[in-house]
Amino acid sequence: MAKESGLGWTTCSVDDASGTAKAIINDCTNLQFATPRATQDTTGLDKSAMERLLLLADFSVTLNGVFNDATGQSHDVFKTVSSTSVPRTLTLAVSGQTLANECLFTDYPLTRADSGEFTWAVPGVLSDGTVPTWS
Repeated sequence: MAKESGLGWTTCSVDDASGTAKAIINDCTNLQFATPRATQDTTGLDKSAMERLLLLADFSVTLNGVFNDATGQSHDVFKTVSSTSVPRTLTLAVSGQTLANECLFTDYPLTRADSGEFTWAVPGVLSDGTVPTWS
């Protein structure tokens, strides 16, 4: 096992509203994702430090990118976020490691900066109760 940079991602795809995976890796400039676990405080009166149990797993993501309205690209994928209520498969792959989750994307905010950049930042959350697992 070796340390690696975040360069060389091979997959960033999101289903469109019809359930067809679309590769948006070229439109996506950066992302943040998390796989947190909930905890329950079980600290008894007899303890001097916190005691907890691990509970449900979760997943959240924000994809950031550049506006591209070509067929099958990011705008084509996200333009229906406000008008459809469907889970979409998000697949990320880097260094031979893949993380795929069923997500609900909750917004498609677009920003036109004063410098002229036209970008988006799309948040998503886990939708189907499947524990996020790298493969």
